[in-house]
Amino acid sequence: MASIKKTGLFFGSFNPIHIGHLVIAEYMVEFTDLDQLWFVVSPQNPLKPAKGLLSENKRIRMVRLAIEYDNRFKASSVEFDMPKPSYTINTLVYLKEKYPNHNFVLIMGMDNLATLRKWKNFEQILKGFEVYVYPRKEELPVPKEFENHPSVKITQAPVMELSSTFIRNAIKEKKNVQHMMPPGVADYVKEMHFYEKQEPSSQPS
Repeated sequence: MASIKKTGLFFGSFNPIHIGHLVIAEYMVEFTDLDQLWFVVSPQNPLKPAKGLLSENKRIRMVRLAIEYDNRFKASSVEFDMPKPSYTINTLVYLKEKYPNHNFVLIMGMDNLATLRKWKNFEQILKGFEVYVYPRKEELPVPKEFENHPSVKITQAPVMELSSTFIRNAIKEKKNVQHMMPPGVADYVKEMHFYEKQEPSSQPS
């Protein structure tokens, strides 16, 4: 029987993926009990507008460029073929059934934990999966209902102030932000002229 791998699921738009994402991912696999981490590229977040979102194929290509030499990480397009909008609980249940040799853990920021009650079937998420939480720069307190929850683990991951929004806005302003992204990603963004102007989310890859 194959050994069970404890696998973190880091959901996001990754528009674009940047070094802040990788710092959090690396912390999770090196400083917690996770064996590996999958970047789950979201085609559409039910709580966020799609405006300005690069196509999902472009975004997952950037993730693959960012992690291509690191076997601790994997890029997942699992949500691309699932009903839209994509809900985390549906993805978790699907992955649990498809990959029985993986013990999946949901990774989220403290800001997401603060709004977890708004998520579809959040009780089912907490019943079936562990949640590893990383801090945000706003220094949000742990919601009281989750302070001693057996499924919720608050980590001491480095606080990252860098955001994809900052990078996109900086590129529009013709700032050089090449060192804020992995080299392959920075080269791809520059080559394709991403984010230099507002790009419709429906543009083909």
